[in-house]
Amino acid sequence: MEEQFGDIRPYHDHEVRPVVERLLQDDEFIGSLAALRLPRLTQRFPALVRMLVRWVVRRELRTAHDIDSVQDLVKRYMDRMIERCTDSFTVSGLERLPADQPYLFMSNHRDIALDPAFINYALYRNDHDTVRIAIGDNLLSKPFAADLMRLNKSFIVKRSAKGPRQMLAAYKTLSAYIRHSITVDRSPIWIAQREGRAKDGLDRTEVAVIKMIAMAQDKASESFAEFIRQLRIVPVAISYEFDPCDELKARELHERATRGSYAKAEHEDLRSIGLGIAGSKGDVHVSFGEPLTGDYADADAVAAEIDRQIISLYVLHPSNFAAYHALHGTWPELSCGADGSVFKPEAHRAVIERFEQRIAALPPELRPYALTIYANPVISKLELASPVAA
Repeated sequence: MEEQFGDIRPYHDHEVRPVVERLLQDDEFIGSLAALRLPRLTQRFPALVRMLVRWVVRRELRTAHDIDSVQDLVKRYMDRMIERCTDSFTVSGLERLPADQPYLFMSNHRDIALDPAFINYALYRNDHDTVRIAIGDNLLSKPFAADLMRLNKSFIVKRSAKGPRQMLAAYKTLSAYIRHSITVDRSPIWIAQREGRAKDGLDRTEVAVIKMIAMAQDKASESFAEFIRQLRIVPVAISYEFDPCDELKARELHERATRGSYAKAEHEDLRSIGLGIAGSKGDVHVSFGEPLTGDYADADAVAAEIDRQIISLYVLHPSNFAAYHALHGTWPELSCGADGSVFKPEAHRAVIERFEQRIAALPPELRPYALTIYANPVISKLELASPVAA
């Protein structure tokens, strides 16, 4: 059964060392790292810098012999990133989830790489198994990128399959793998609630994602509700006080609004990944919800419950309130921050000024779109409480 998924699954322990050695011999991989870490020196002394980078990478990966050791290395990178690029990282709700159960964690999607990374970090630090991460093959245009992701327990979503038949076959295999992982391997899964990031700040589950997952249902022996309960779907909300990619997202929203379309630049996703990792994020919070155990009739009902939990769980930051105030002129009476206290603008004046300076630094035509990105989570909260209130 396992080799049915051989071309999409994460690597096994016995495959780690051969893949690492392959990466160390991959000139394109080493060259990409050199350009990322030492761009100016790479332009002047490319051969020397590549040799240095290869030595450093070989030294860092010398202990990578199985998946656990790879994830230990990733954890060290996460420690450094959180220390340098966040003001705080907090987690809630995980204490309600027994660590001996596998879950299908479905989260909102704001950052290409960091959403699953922060969720994984929270699980790792709280003695839960780390997740197998769904990643689109549109992000894996280079063979070394696929190797890196699969070393870190990622599995591949074949979005580039050509034609309806190939796409259907790819999604059936993906659905079967997700079910196999949860029910047979007992390994947790992370998947985003939608294809692509919510660039406008509106976190809504795509019903098509639920329908794809449900392709693995055995309709002859189980109901839809029974199938969903087996997967132990847990909604997760991740919120960033500052989005390092807010200008890029605002530019895309502006172009779609003014030109009717947006053409993504070459390697734009890689640039977004780099900005997301290196940029200042302020306070970051991950909220884990409750497993879906209800009697859900269809994919729409599942999506509605995931939306309800994610919006409820989402922790608002002063930046969200400042954006809403800039657009609507009022300060909503909602909770703010991980402690759940009611927002008071006078208590967060320094962060509000920091946010206002951030928005003022953007080109004038992008500012309304950037404000909307930050304000929409507030609107979602208000609409959930009362459709009239928003």
